[in-house]
Amino acid sequence: MLLFRPIIAGAHLTERLIACLGAAICIALTVVVCAALPLAAADLPIIVAPLGASAVLIFAVPSSPLAQPWPVIGGNVLSVLAGVAAFNVFPNGAVAAGVAVGGAILVMSLLRCLHPPGGAAALTAVIGSHGIYAAGYSFAFAPVGINSIALVALGMLFHRATGRSYPHHPEVIAQPQSNKGIRLSDIDAALEDMHESFDISREDLGVLLARAEVHSTARQSLK
Repeated sequence: MLLFRPIIAGAHLTERLIACLGAAICIALTVVVCAALPLAAADLPIIVAPLGASAVLIFAVPSSPLAQPWPVIGGNVLSVLAGVAAFNVFPNGAVAAGVAVGGAILVMSLLRCLHPPGGAAALTAVIGSHGIYAAGYSFAFAPVGINSIALVALGMLFHRATGRSYPHHPEVIAQPQSNKGIRLSDIDAALEDMHESFDISREDLGVLLARAEVHSTARQSLK
């Protein structure tokens, strides 16, 4: 059973079941909403596959910086633009695919909208159908942009209905006045030392450490 334990800190079965329900409902509704668009006539999909990965982030880890509205919408749209540009510039499919994904990561990083499904969105623009090729840069907006906006809007409604926060707003904690306690500057210094990226905002990390410090103090006071 150890193989089936959550690999994400703080994950519980109830939360996962709610995530499953939210993803199922909102992806289905996104298809219904986008079905009203004249996409089929242009040989374009009603919904693109990377939206499935976006749904995993929005509903399973809604507090992740990678799952927030701007990363979902901006990341998917900008990545497709990078993919179309790579397809137009590089005739070799392998080169175009590599440049598309690498370029998508660069653009998303520079514009603060890193979103993992964006890599798949960029690749879709390179290995897609004739309809996608014919659509060119407009493919980034219809269906990808409309798909992304619809999913984010539905995600907001679902999380609000289930009493959860989305978009996620990190809790604000008072910085310690004395030299004791962990400050955000300490977290920044530690992250700089480690040369690693983590899927949690520095503010959320600060709140987590502050709460852990409270529990540690309470535990030691019982001794």
